[in-house]
Amino acid sequence: MSDVLTATVDGTRPLTLGTVKDLSVLCDRAEDGDAGGIVTLRVTGAPEPGWTHALDVALVSKWERVLRRLERLPAGVVALAAGDCGGAALDAFLVADIRIATPDTRLLVSFDGESTWPGMAGYRLVRLAGAARVRRSVLYGQPLTAADALELGIADELAENTDAAAAATDQLIEELSGKEIAIRRQLLFDAQHTSFEDALGPHLAACDRVLRRGAADEVAA
Repeated sequence: MSDVLTATVDGTRPLTLGTVKDLSVLCDRAEDGDAGGIVTLRVTGAPEPGWTHALDVALVSKWERVLRRLERLPAGVVALAAGDCGGAALDAFLVADIRIATPDTRLLVSFDGESTWPGMAGYRLVRLAGAARVRRSVLYGQPLTAADALELGIADELAENTDAAAAATDQLIEELSGKEIAIRRQLLFDAQHTSFEDALGPHLAACDRVLRRGAADEVAA
């Protein structure tokens, strides 16, 4: 089985430059091919009141950029959630390709003191489940239970033993090309807002890439 890069994101901890750096290093290693095509994120915890006091827009921007890197890695990204997940833990959970949660998991859009935090977790929740179905969570902070997340397609699987579920998922991913996963992921993202005519070119380019690689393999054989 391929080596798996693993990171833990604790939502109870304040967001710092160190948090950003840790995930940046993970992304560097995955982009260099150290993941064997798989990255696992273990996420848990939600921030306490006042968690935004030490933040500034520059730090939040750096955090959102590293999340975007995670979301585009040439590797399959699997997130394992347990317990309450808010703040950085929710952010990391939502960027994964495959999201597995324990039955006691709750997804929480955290508060900034006067209202819910307006970070990109709300955007990703809407993209995953639709505005109407997550309105009360994004606007009012209503928790999403594990059962809610599964029904809405925000979680892919519920499991008491997330490590066992992850092992089965890793077997699904490990023989695939990380670069090709990244291409399919982008095509998937684009399909949500791109017309057929505009999508056709990138899909044909991806098909051509596969066919050329197959032809090159035949010549090499």
